[in-house]
Amino acid sequence: MNHTPAHHRLRASDHDRDATVQRLGDALGDGALDNTEYGRRLDHALTATTQADLHRLTADLPASPAARDRAETARRTAKARADRRAWRSEWSYWAGAAVIMTAIWAVSALREGDWTRYWPAAPLGIWAAVLVSYAIWPSDDD
Repeated sequence: MNHTPAHHRLRASDHDRDATVQRLGDALGDGALDNTEYGRRLDHALTATTQADLHRLTADLPASPAARDRAETARRTAKARADRRAWRSEWSYWAGAAVIMTAIWAVSALREGDWTRYWPAAPLGIWAAVLVSYAIWPSDDD
């Protein structure tokens, strides 16, 4: 009877082998493997055909600080990109509201013949100040 998990019987892809090689390199850099053991495992990783073959090469390795650092950097980068996209979206909402309010103001001013008071300035100014404040003092809600 085969007790290997089903996903370990799957064929390994080049990406899987590359990830294992990276993990072995981290272990070498962290001192968890010596050069000889690293070389032996590297040879096996490059010729592995199944997920189980790759898993056996890294199952006894401790978590790598270098891998944690890479993951944290990737997480921070993704969050910064998402924050920039959200901020640009907010400005596009602001611009859409500016167009709509200005159109309402223009129709009203045309009808009344009074072009002196541009009332959309107050709500648009407040909204813009809030958006700028988020750029100056970003939230720390990680």
